[in-house]
Amino acid sequence: MFDRPESGERAVLVHIKLSHGQEDLNELKELAKSAGADVVHVLTGSRNYPDPRYFIGSGKLEELKAVIAETEADLVLFNHVLTPSQERNLEAELEYRVVDRNGLILDIFALRAKSYDGKLQVELAQLHHLSSRLTGGWSHLDRQKGGIGMRGTGETQLESDRRQVGMRIKLVESRLATVVKQRHQGRARRKRSETPNVSLVGYTNAGKSTLFNSLTGAGIYAADQLFATLDPTLREFKLISGSKVVLADTVGFIRHLPHELVAAFKSTLQEAVEADLLLHVIDVNDEYRNETIFEVNRVLNEIGAGDNKQLEIFNKIDLLDDFSPRIDRDDEGVPIRVWISAEKNLGLDLLADALNEIFSTNRIQVTFQLSHSQGGVRSQLFSIAQIIKEDFTDEGGWDMVVNIDRQHLGVLNNISYEEIS
Repeated sequence: MFDRPESGERAVLVHIKLSHGQEDLNELKELAKSAGADVVHVLTGSRNYPDPRYFIGSGKLEELKAVIAETEADLVLFNHVLTPSQERNLEAELEYRVVDRNGLILDIFALRAKSYDGKLQVELAQLHHLSSRLTGGWSHLDRQKGGIGMRGTGETQLESDRRQVGMRIKLVESRLATVVKQRHQGRARRKRSETPNVSLVGYTNAGKSTLFNSLTGAGIYAADQLFATLDPTLREFKLISGSKVVLADTVGFIRHLPHELVAAFKSTLQEAVEADLLLHVIDVNDEYRNETIFEVNRVLNEIGAGDNKQLEIFNKIDLLDDFSPRIDRDDEGVPIRVWISAEKNLGLDLLADALNEIFSTNRIQVTFQLSHSQGGVRSQLFSIAQIIKEDFTDEGGWDMVVNIDRQHLGVLNNISYEEIS
């Protein structure tokens, strides 16, 4: 059996048009680019149904062999999910490494994960993917161990490897459970402080991280590539009214996101599940915009966030021929969509207005009469409320009229106030 290369840069892409479940060829090219592959050839074809042995037919298989020889490719990337046996049969026949769509996405996730919990989640997904493919590419795995102390019934190398993978899965799951517990404690603290949680969700490369940076100045990595960032980032964002929300940037979605990735990244996606508002970032120039919106909502439903309130963010309007920022509203006048360009800082003021409006339902106007010794309370009000009016008193104190969230009144140490009707 052939030796697997440590890395493969020159890739042949295989894209077969089926009668159902069509994948996007351009998306495969972007995935290959994001993984660092140099695409040397794209092999296309059409079939009603995949061949059970090789996915592609015998004629296309011979064509693929010729392409590999001509281009001196290092690996073959399929724009489809292959069964373990199909992947194994193709590698045996081609004598080159074959990676299906799920394996390619997992590889990109492994490149992007930087945090401890992100790496754990990627490893868990890879282990589940590997557990069904242990026979692929290594013929020694079906031979019995031999030698002193190893004779008798024994166990096959394959069984041993499966047992070790199973033990590793349990270990990673245990470590990940600790991380999930820590994340849960962090969310619980935010809930106790009654600070609203806002999560950015959307199709990968829609501009979530760019928008997150524009709103918060976080400076997280953003690039024109799929899955540029994996690890969730949280930042505090102050609304115009003076109240605050916690913004969370989450992993981007993709068509037919592998189920094992959705399962492994549930702790990351839990920020979206428990969010008070989802900012659904959408690339307004995407020709498959409706399909990507559907796919994001499908994954949100799968993780239990399908019923969360959404505000759609139509991003990249600067690439349109003639368009200006605006807010779309429903029949009751509630903001449902904001048209912006995160990169060009167009419409971000409208987005801030929309967020302020959405979270202003619990706001009231109150008056405070503070003495000269309550300067700390006055300073606190400037950080958590919108100051409408302030007058100095003859005694050196302050009479203040503020617009404040009811949630913040409880943190003022029982300072007396009077609500303005």
